[in-house]
Amino acid sequence: MKLNMNELTKGIFKENPVFIIVLGLCPTLGVSTQVSNALGMSAGVLFVLLFSNLLISALRNFIPDSIHIPAYIVIIASLVTIIELVMHAFVPALYSALGVYLPLIVVNCIILGRAEAFAARNTVMDSILDAIGMSIGFALGLILISVIRELFGSGTISLFAMGNFDGVIRIPWFYNNPIRVMSLAPGALLLMGYLKAFFDWKSARKKG
Repeated sequence: MKLNMNELTKGIFKENPVFIIVLGLCPTLGVSTQVSNALGMSAGVLFVLLFSNLLISALRNFIPDSIHIPAYIVIIASLVTIIELVMHAFVPALYSALGVYLPLIVVNCIILGRAEAFAARNTVMDSILDAIGMSIGFALGLILISVIRELFGSGTISLFAMGNFDGVIRIPWFYNNPIRVMSLAPGALLLMGYLKAFFDWKSARKKG
């Protein structure tokens, strides 16, 4: 079986869901105060997007057009419930940190958008590649925003605690001179605006 690698790579660069298509900004800006939150949300989106694309593509010929959106939401909600229960059981701190943004994956524009625009019209394999590419693109965008916000806002990089490591890397100078606005909503919006402008500029240069 020949893999269409364009379906995998488009979500990472050409159609990046955060900086190019600009979808799913609610969780992107809401949980990007810490890198650990970004990693957890990225894992949740990968799981839900991958299996929702797979199931919707496999069942696309059996779902009547009149109920396709409710059917997609039932599939996505079931997958979100699974990831919620897993996180609650095994990583309760991350589950609490993500808060309401975890169940909101159900109505995330990236998930529903790929289900409606791609998985419902393409093969299972292409839908899997699309889900992986879009998930990687979302993760890269979310992690980039989180690293910048946490570094400048708190002077730390938060990962997951292991053994004697508390999961927090304190960066010299930044830790003692934090720019607190970067941890707040205005800082998130300001950073997103600058990053969006930068990637638009890069795209315009390539086209020119």
